[in-house]
Amino acid sequence: MREFRQHVGIAAPLPLPNIDTDTIIPSREMKHVSKTGLAQGLFSGWRYLNERKKEPNPEFVLNQHRYRETTILVTGENFGCGSSREHAVWALLEYGIRSIIAPSFGRIFLTNCVRNGILPAAINENQCLDILSLITDQNIENRIEIDLEKNLITLSNGKSFQFELNSTDRENLLNGWDMIDKTLINQKEIIEFEKKDQPNRPWQYR
Repeated sequence: MREFRQHVGIAAPLPLPNIDTDTIIPSREMKHVSKTGLAQGLFSGWRYLNERKKEPNPEFVLNQHRYRETTILVTGENFGCGSSREHAVWALLEYGIRSIIAPSFGRIFLTNCVRNGILPAAINENQCLDILSLITDQNIENRIEIDLEKNLITLSNGKSFQFELNSTDRENLLNGWDMIDKTLINQKEIIEFEKKDQPNRPWQYR
């Protein structure tokens, strides 16, 4: 998994609460069993006028010139609610999203973000409104810096906010650890245990 320490990028506004995983990637777009090939289906219900032909909707934020190189989403509370499909996170990651800033997240979605290297940064609603005001102002540079080592979001106008993330998720993102990586930290101890255990339970090691 790719580690997350600092990131500077363009942010796109999605100022709606309760954007669920079916909106992030509808089930009809989940045509792959791997983590790749899903970005085209991201927000397909909003992103395209004709989903079958993938005809872009010029009104949708990610199709607008100012936000075409978006790597950060700023959105409303309970982002990623609904079904537990990990495809939603895979689609965001393949599209290029590195962080999502919101007042709160769906619990399983948040876990899936961390396990795939996307930072879910929780701030309060007023702080979200401040960021949305900046990134929608055509006269201000749309650039946000996120520093996970300091738990800090800094805007191009100099304003900054502390964000919340629990210590375990923070450690995993900083080190680029998924669940397998976490297990392999104890690889030496695992090997020693197996050496001692094998004479007692040889059938386990056939």
